[in-house]
Amino acid sequence: MNHFDKIVESASFLQQYNTNKPTSAVILGSGLGDFVQELQIDKEIHYKEIPHFPVSTVKGHHGKLIFGSIAGKPVIAMAGRFHFYEGYDVLDVIFPIRVLKQLGVQTLFISNAAGGVNPSFKVGDLMIITDHISFAARNPLIGENDERLGHRFPDMSEPYKKSLISKAKQLAGQLDIKVQEGVYFGVTGPTFETRAEYKMIHILGGDAVGMSTVQEVIAAVHAGMDVFAMSVITDIGIREEDNIITHEEVLQAAKDAEPKFSALFKELIASIN
Repeated sequence: MNHFDKIVESASFLQQYNTNKPTSAVILGSGLGDFVQELQIDKEIHYKEIPHFPVSTVKGHHGKLIFGSIAGKPVIAMAGRFHFYEGYDVLDVIFPIRVLKQLGVQTLFISNAAGGVNPSFKVGDLMIITDHISFAARNPLIGENDERLGHRFPDMSEPYKKSLISKAKQLAGQLDIKVQEGVYFGVTGPTFETRAEYKMIHILGGDAVGMSTVQEVIAAVHAGMDVFAMSVITDIGIREEDNIITHEEVLQAAKDAEPKFSALFKELIASIN
């Protein structure tokens, strides 16, 4: 079975739960799965139950698709995502994005935990992603293009919808939540970056660095979806002291920042027509 037919089969299976026809979906990153507590849940489906879906293997990712609503707006939530470093083919990493598109999703909200590279950032900051640098991550559109999924050469001049960024900044002000803005630099992982790599990323224009999101955004833009993405800064990469970064500390920092993240995402999703 080819890639497109697998997408259609997965979407067909999920249509039985797609009763409210949500046009928005949210992908929850490491340590941010508790956002689901903000949802009025209609149905939870573990990824292993969905035909052709990969399965999350990383701590901090619950591994289920949720149909529900937030602030009265129907939404689909992915509690857990897939990463290239888990050994998945890049088409597996972006598979859920294409399934969401088949289900009628037009606006995609993405979250992640990221390392701060901008020296003005602090652990716990929320960074609205305004752009990304992706040549350190494999482009998911390499290979034969299926026009049913999108055009061969999608424009990437506005991968993150400016109108959604503007709305998020407005809502953050109303909620008295400080937000940063910056460029996300995508890498494959799973190693955290060396000190020299952090410095290089900063020189090249990155404000934060992470192991997800970029491939998902490329697939979403390819499919004609609008994207908003935000990072929780869970560690600071450029640092003088001889400390090390652990995944456990990343998860804890994300958990600590989650109330602010949840409040802003909730209001932003609710504001979409």
